[in-house]
Amino acid sequence: MKVGIFGTGAYGMALASILSENKVDITMWTKFVDEKEELLKNHGNQKLLPGYTLDDNIKVTNSILECAKDKDLLVIAIPAAFVADLCKALVFYADKDVNICIASKGIEQNSGLFIHQIVGNYLDTDNIAVISGPSFAVDVIKKKPIGLTLATTSINAKNVVNKAFRNYYVKIRHTYDVIGTEICGSIKNVIALASGMLEGLNASDSTRAMFITEAIHDIEEIIDAFDGDKRTVLSFAGFGDLLLTCTSTESRNYSYGKLVGSKSSKEIIEDYVKNTTIEGYYTLESIYQLLSDKNVSIPIIDLIYDVIKNGKSPEELLTFLVTKI
Repeated sequence: MKVGIFGTGAYGMALASILSENKVDITMWTKFVDEKEELLKNHGNQKLLPGYTLDDNIKVTNSILECAKDKDLLVIAIPAAFVADLCKALVFYADKDVNICIASKGIEQNSGLFIHQIVGNYLDTDNIAVISGPSFAVDVIKKKPIGLTLATTSINAKNVVNKAFRNYYVKIRHTYDVIGTEICGSIKNVIALASGMLEGLNASDSTRAMFITEAIHDIEEIIDAFDGDKRTVLSFAGFGDLLLTCTSTESRNYSYGKLVGSKSSKEIIEDYVKNTTIEGYYTLESIYQLLSDKNVSIPIIDLIYDVIKNGKSPEELLTFLVTKI
């Protein structure tokens, strides 16, 4: 099997490590020449993923054509904001009916499109799948057991992704609920902002458990508003990823929220935003607008928005959790 991975960040390399374990032929793409040269020279990126070495058989390129041509599967593992630009280029290089596996999480700003919708708008294929679940890159490369949700309505994509990724430490559960899986993967980053705030406020474990429980109900409502399957909230992509992202400083979203909750200086917070990819920070704007357009009220999203965007005190979260209906 031949697979092209678009994205050489920590998660892209983690996915490559699974494929390499499964003896898959891998080509990885990055748009940055210096990043390509570092990966080829050092067989890894010690800043992003300390201790991990790319296998010698993994090819790294700046050519979208080289990464896409004659592949059985293309994996998209770049920040949501750049997916549309990648797809515009893939129009010229990707094979018709190619299998696409989306590992990116988020919602495109301005358009409000989920990743599978962006891909579907540009590429001539129905074989689109989404993988999502609790899987920090550092755990994946250490071959720790992980669970992933695979969402697709395409039997071909389901079979190809399973063949590529399933092994003795990667468990995959399938669902047809693509929109619900994307919502879980996106919204958990927003919820993690608030969970981090609670940590910054020195909230108790009991309070944070209460918050995560309430968040599950809110995510159910959001999935239902977009005609997804509410049961998806109990999947690896739902509760599994939510629990991981909302309780660990390995999560950039959680860490950012912690800075806000502890009332770190404006300079420290702005520096963190400038130098870190915080998907929840950008997804917040998109989901807030999407829900507003649908006339759907999700008070926890409104409150997170007011704290992050409008300067409301994060301490409002403590009162909100008790008074929330």
